[in-house]
Amino acid sequence: MDLAKARAKAKLETWVINADSMQVYADIPIVSAAPSDEEQSACPHLLYGAWDGEVSCSAAEWAKHARKVIAEAHDAGALPVLVGGTGMYMKVLLEGIAPIPAIDPEIREVARALDTDAAYAALMIEDPERASQLAPGDSQRIARALEVKRSTGVTLGDWQLAKTGGIGDDVELTAAVLLPERQWLYDRCGARFEHMLKSGAIAEVEDLLERELSPELPVMRAIGVPEIAAFLGDEIEREEMIAAGAQATRNYAKRQFTWFRNQSPGDWNRIESQNVDIESIFASLLHN
Repeated sequence: MDLAKARAKAKLETWVINADSMQVYADIPIVSAAPSDEEQSACPHLLYGAWDGEVSCSAAEWAKHARKVIAEAHDAGALPVLVGGTGMYMKVLLEGIAPIPAIDPEIREVARALDTDAAYAALMIEDPERASQLAPGDSQRIARALEVKRSTGVTLGDWQLAKTGGIGDDVELTAAVLLPERQWLYDRCGARFEHMLKSGAIAEVEDLLERELSPELPVMRAIGVPEIAAFLGDEIEREEMIAAGAQATRNYAKRQFTWFRNQSPGDWNRIESQNVDIESIFASLLHN
């Protein structure tokens, strides 16, 4: 927002594009900490609340829409700024996605029914290269690699060599990865969950539960939703809900921190302090 305001003074337009996998859902603006109406009115905000919770927004689907609005921003002479914590969304947008065909449902069912040890042992035989790249307990990625190899006859690694649709080579990108001090971050995680509750998160989850959506949908697994739902169902007390929600937030922040530190391209600017020098980070953009 500071960048957008600074550019506006120079009569330059800025579009903020959501790259957070939960802020895409219209049902949970409080739980997902989406920008307020006031913030969104200050400059164009795109892809916030753009999906109904009944629909699962995949990284590929988001990237398709992001490519479109980025192109529209460029056509309008505006600077598109992607903001959000879902690294996989950014990765798919920039690098593209492997054109893997639909997985045979029966093969998927068999692969995902295996316990993790058995699935990993099978992957060691059928795709040893991928198996060597995965932790033996990473059940989700193990099952995915196994079902892809069995259904298509081609390893996941080979499919990924044929990625298409990425815009990384077609745009000029300036990136800033915020990596604040851990304890400072965790303290904010605790404060964030309590602030959510005071802002109406419980009523938001009540409305969501009334829709009786599948518990497997991403919107139902957003941090805060399962904890608040358990409280509303008299399964846990309020203090337990607050503690569980804050802990889930900290756990996610830790995974997110690790992902962006290790998975982001080496030339992305990594900011190692909460005292961000905005002027130096965005100085070059202000002159574009």
